[in-house]
Amino acid sequence: QVHLVESGGGLVQAGGSLRLSCAASGRTFIPYAMGWFRQAPGKEREFVARIRWSDYSTYSAESVQGRFTISRDTAKNTAYLGMNSLKLEDTAVYYCAARMNSKLGGNLVREEEYDYWGQGTQVTVSS
Repeated sequence: QVHLVESGGGLVQAGGSLRLSCAASGRTFIPYAMGWFRQAPGKEREFVARIRWSDYSTYSAESVQGRFTISRDTAKNTAYLGMNSLKLEDTAVYYCAARMNSKLGGNLVREEEYDYWGQGTQVTVSS
């Protein structure tokens, strides 16, 4: 079993920055990839970014490209989401997820492609 715990959320003004962390514990943690998703009030959960654990390959949603950066620290079993130039529309609960088995093709943007999920951390961007 893998447990994912997000942290780093909070209240920030528009234009500000936050860094979210997702720490994994449990079994020996060597995922194929980790991802970040978010869910705004009244909306479905959407893909934000993902990183492949072995080669650091990343992919992010167009809405956050140039502003958000996903990274990972294998020694700490932790993935990060650096968020800059935050906008009001970035307000959401942010979830991290882990996929354990490899997958050929695709960018792992769908929820069902991930095996484990954290509980989420709230990010609120104010004007």
